Amino acid sequence: MTPLRLVFSVPPSARMEASCLELALEGERLCKLGDYHAGVSFFEAAIQVGTEDLQVLSAIYSQVGNAYFHLRDYAKALEFHRHDLTLTRTIGDLLGEAKASGNLGNTLKVLGRFDEAVVCCQRHLDITRDIRDKVGQARALYNFGNVYHAKGKSICWSGAEPGDFPEEVTTALRKAAEYYEANLAIVKELGDRAAQGRTYGNLGNTHYLLGNFREAVSSHEQRLLIAKEFGDRAAERRAYCNLGNAYIFLGEFKLAAEHYKKTLQLARQLKDRAVEAQACYSLGNTYTLLQDYERAIDYHLKHLIIAQDLNDRVGEGRACWSLGNAHTALGNHDQAMHFAEKHLEISKETGDRSGELTARMNVSDLQMVLGLSYSTNNSVVSENKEIDYNLHGNQLHPVSRADAQSLGDEGFFDLLSRFQSNRMDDQRCSIQEKRLRLYGYTFLSTPALSESAASPGQEPFLGLVASAQGRRLDDQRAGGGGSLPGLRLTHQNSQAMLRHLMASSDNIEPDDQFFDMLVKCQSSRLDDQRCAPPPLPSKGPTVPDEDFFSLIMRSQAKRMDEQRVTLPLNSHRPSSN
Repeated sequence: MTPLRLVFSVPPSARMEASCLELALEGERLCKLGDYHAGVSFFEAAIQVGTEDLQVLSAIYSQVGNAYFHLRDYAKALEFHRHDLTLTRTIGDLLGEAKASGNLGNTLKVLGRFDEAVVCCQRHLDITRDIRDKVGQARALYNFGNVYHAKGKSICWSGAEPGDFPEEVTTALRKAAEYYEANLAIVKELGDRAAQGRTYGNLGNTHYLLGNFREAVSSHEQRLLIAKEFGDRAAERRAYCNLGNAYIFLGEFKLAAEHYKKTLQLARQLKDRAVEAQACYSLGNTYTLLQDYERAIDYHLKHLIIAQDLNDRVGEGRACWSLGNAHTALGNHDQAMHFAEKHLEISKETGDRSGELTARMNVSDLQMVLGLSYSTNNSVVSENKEIDYNLHGNQLHPVSRADAQSLGDEGFFDLLSRFQSNRMDDQRCSIQEKRLRLYGYTFLSTPALSESAASPGQEPFLGLVASAQGRRLDDQRAGGGGSLPGLRLTHQNSQAMLRHLMASSDNIEPDDQFFDMLVKCQSSRLDDQRCAPPPLPSKGPTVPDEDFFSLIMRSQAKRMDEQRVTLPLNSHRPSSN
């Protein structure tokens, strides 16, 4: 009977508190399992029940904000991390404020609001230094590096290659490298090998963008070593891929191919078909640089088949383009025409204007070589000659070795250079129009969102920041907790918060300058965000984040200029039968 009396003696508020905790703990458990949708549901239910415990509520805000972040609902993530920051600053929880500032900085970074993110990261770093929290300092420095890395990438454009960016980009990337190095010093001191691995990977990508390719190789080799220590095959795969990218720019194509083969092997082990196709695409173009065109065709056909399986029309078009180029180098002009026509068809379908122009030029040049009267609506080649190929790229039609010898490798590069000329002109535009461009396979860029693009009902962050100090006093005199959802105010915790706020108003604390700095950061953004951001270029899942072939075209530009030759038209006219 004693346990029964204890149950009935629990007051209703305590039973409600237990219910809030149980819901929050279940939400945390589900998020750890990767089921963020279900986790958010439990966190939202916990907030509806409410709690009087400010530390519990802060933890819920932090967890639900992180869950929304993983779900890529960054507006909701921003909302709950802001609630957490407001609450922790109100109750004087420095460690909680540091974590909330870090979470808020990460969210602002993804939204492209880098100046605000920097302020939040600085607050995170300042607090962890004040309280001598080494782990927190390392995290703050890592976040700082990520913000500057993302800022640098966000203002890159496709017409520039690594190491040849504007000063603003270079400055941001150098700052990123400095913060990553500072982070490495601490995590090495702490003996945190996992953290070292993550930082080495990001540092390697930063050096790659700066054009420091040897340093990039060194960092990615360390990343690879640590990934193997932990048996992290996904990280190992990324490291091999990034090493391949760096070796391409170093002109060490055989080494690049070896690393891309490792990437392919791991992608197959991980059963990641899209990444498998990306590796095949990269290998095909690497063998093009090695002038091993038959092997290049083999890998491009594998890419093409996976792209078709995954219904990736953009990737399929890119594969057809590459196959057309490789067949042109071998003098297989019928096959080259087949793939050029297919590339043209897909470019039209996907609205790829530059791809369409390139394909038209390819078809036009091949038409001249074959001596055909070509019509885009009724192709002689497509109607009368069907190109057969299998998984291994074995053509059923014999290869014309005489054509291959007369065209030659130099002619191939000349063709590529001319095929690309219009596309290159198209890409000479302002940074604003081409601001979103990634290099490497690991990171994704996110456009800077305008205030008008925010979710309906979301109050602009400027308004939240500007009124935060004033609103907190009014909000927390209300019984329901005001702007802090889920807060059940009691006389005790209400008085405690009011005392803290009164003390803050009598003696301005240095941390109050934090919100003032955010307001200043916002003022320069208002005019810039009166229009929507430019749309993201279409990208297929089987094509690497970096358009690898355009990367090759840029890296090989000087070589191509040296190898320009006249396309031999007469010698390639088919004999009459």
